Amino acid sequence: MNNNNNPRPSLYLAPSVNTTTVVTTTTTTTTYAPIPLPPLPTPSSPKDTKAYPLLHATLPRSLRQFPLIFPGGAHATFREVAGGEDEMQEEEEVVGGKGWRMIKSDESTDQRSEPHAPVQPDLSLTTLLTLPSLLTHFANLPPQLQSHVLLTFLRHSPLPVLRTLHSVLTPTLARDFLALLPAELVSLILSYLTFADLARASRVSQTWRAIIDSDPVLWRELLKSTKIWFGGDSEDAFAEAMFARRRHQGLPLPGSLPLPHPYKVLFKSRHLTRTRWVSNQEPHHISFAAHGRSVVTCLIFSHGRIISASDDHSIHVYSPVTGTLVRSLDGHEGGVWALAATKNTLVSGSTDRTVRIWDLTTGRCTHVFGGHTSTVRCLAIVKPEFIDVENEGGVITREKWPKRPLIVTGSRDHSLRVWTLPRPGDDEYRCYGADDAEVDPSEEEVDENPYHRLHLEGHDHAVRALAARGRTLVSGSYDCTVRIWDIITGQCKWVLVGHTQKVYSVVLDIHRNLACSGSMDGTVRVWNLSTGTCQHTLTGHTSLVGLLGLSPSYLVSAAADSTLRVWNPDSGELLHTLAAHNGAITCFQHDEFKVLSGSDGTLKMWDIRDGSQVRDLLTGIVGVWQVVFEGRWCIAASNRTDATMLDVWDFGHEDGDEDWVGEPPGGLYDEDSDYEDEDEEQIEGEPMDQDIEAIPSDTDDAQLDDSEPAEEEERLSWSALRPTAPGRAARPVRAEMEQNVRGRLMLLQGGDNSAGSSTTRARPLPSNDETPTRPRGRNATGRRR
Repeated sequence: MNNNNNPRPSLYLAPSVNTTTVVTTTTTTTTYAPIPLPPLPTPSSPKDTKAYPLLHATLPRSLRQFPLIFPGGAHATFREVAGGEDEMQEEEEVVGGKGWRMIKSDESTDQRSEPHAPVQPDLSLTTLLTLPSLLTHFANLPPQLQSHVLLTFLRHSPLPVLRTLHSVLTPTLARDFLALLPAELVSLILSYLTFADLARASRVSQTWRAIIDSDPVLWRELLKSTKIWFGGDSEDAFAEAMFARRRHQGLPLPGSLPLPHPYKVLFKSRHLTRTRWVSNQEPHHISFAAHGRSVVTCLIFSHGRIISASDDHSIHVYSPVTGTLVRSLDGHEGGVWALAATKNTLVSGSTDRTVRIWDLTTGRCTHVFGGHTSTVRCLAIVKPEFIDVENEGGVITREKWPKRPLIVTGSRDHSLRVWTLPRPGDDEYRCYGADDAEVDPSEEEVDENPYHRLHLEGHDHAVRALAARGRTLVSGSYDCTVRIWDIITGQCKWVLVGHTQKVYSVVLDIHRNLACSGSMDGTVRVWNLSTGTCQHTLTGHTSLVGLLGLSPSYLVSAAADSTLRVWNPDSGELLHTLAAHNGAITCFQHDEFKVLSGSDGTLKMWDIRDGSQVRDLLTGIVGVWQVVFEGRWCIAASNRTDATMLDVWDFGHEDGDEDWVGEPPGGLYDEDSDYEDEDEEQIEGEPMDQDIEAIPSDTDDAQLDDSEPAEEEERLSWSALRPTAPGRAARPVRAEMEQNVRGRLMLLQGGDNSAGSSTTRARPLPSNDETPTRPRGRNATGRRR
């Protein structure tokens, strides 16, 4: 019943039909004006929704309008609200009958001279007319008597009546326990549900969805219970990146539902990564030509872009959806051997001895850095992140380093350099000879470059690999050593000795405070960054360990002996040996679920947890140069006899997979690299501003120019890792290469193998006289080269 100020309930009498038969039959239909019933009184107590939860409850349609039959056969319809009055107002004529007529809506009730059609009152009409007085009496009864009266009525009510009442009472009196309980109890209750149950529960109501989506404890425990919580700060890094991305996008919008906690997004992404790559046996696959017939030296996937570099001097940007060439970045005068990207900025290093910075939105080369005197073989972008720093007195504080993004480059000139990464809109800089192929960019007066920060000297041979996070830089060299640097001060903290042959790969984990290195001596060494000692020497490979990968739970090494090995980085335990390839491993990438490796014309997928082979993604080709994956995407660069091809697989195939957020290798996100302008003042005052001058040397210039032999040696090393042509044996090539390199190493060491000591103890920092770098001579113009 309606208790507000809406129109009163009414009875609508059915039209009476009189039939008179003489010669013809005449039928007269008489309609009657609605009979308004007295309004119901309001409760005597205050209109408190808690005290009267059914006061404004919406009644089912069966109770708002239903038929009645009076004695004599008269039919009527009860309507809670006189909704039919509008239709009656549209009548053009006033309807009437014998002894009565219908009153127009604008006529006063006092003008009614004709009575309503006669209706014989019965129990139904009497009850409706006396209902207001009955309700008044009921409202004045004590609660116990009210309950007694209602229960008496209910006991005498048939099942259809009880069902109707139940349909009204249940939703009105229901209580949302999730909204009423403390958050801790809600998390505990929901923790007993599976992911499928949580997905269904979140569709119950917007309140439940908001509670479930925003509960970090719930999703953290679900990640752990399903064994996809990896630790190592990987989850925190994902959450910080998601929050930073939302701040940048202005989310959530005002008035919208709360966004799901990043842990929920992470759970869905890892769940899809674990299941889709195995269950989706036919992912969407496209293949297209790239770089002619040249070797793809670098391949990265960044912000939905495929970026590949080649020894043909080119850098290409492709769409993973269509395979179309979006941009071609031209400018290098030599093969490109190093790439790194952050947001819309790309950094490249080349055999032309330059470092170039590109704007990926326009394809322009905005900066060209010179200074290295030989091939730039490796580089990394170091983004600001919070790290634990031990101050004097042993107090550990959490600080953000570096204060703004940096670039670190390693070269065959035996040195590393640290540069400030230019921001979009910063002044462009092009080194001396950047636009003239006839001019040597190594003659650049690097002190004139405002972005140059440090020149790190100390290695005795080419720098082959580097890794950097926070303030820590790890470099591996052909001089058989690994060096640990502070990239803010330029201090070399440790010289790690133990490898007996060249170091080809390094990885870094600042959270575990360890670094790992792979060498031509077939071993992998795990170093403690606090003490400079070798914690583990991992043996088993029989040839060059050219590739390393490190994730929160696994260290993976790939060697020229055609195997990959999976280790526990903390204990040094060998977990699995992945042996199904027939040639040197040319590329691989892994996460906490799988390993993708390329060799001998195949690209294989392995289950990293049990070491089993899952499937072959590519077969029957000449060789695989590079492979990268992130989230739903996998990209491989391969050789198809007469052309270089890029293959792209999309493992997402269902609605909702667009929320599949990939985790980049190493957990390095672009979104969390923001920094404040005031931090620049702190950078300006650091010792890293002062470039370290090269140590003078009397060595003849002719003996110093070793760029050509070094490049030849690099080609020799790459040939040992690249796939061999069909019918050509790979092992004799590797043996020949190793013998050749050993001879070169002995010549460089003057026949003394003392540098190849097997001790794992870090040697003290040598004096400058013991660490000569390749000095730069001067040409006739006085410029250094």
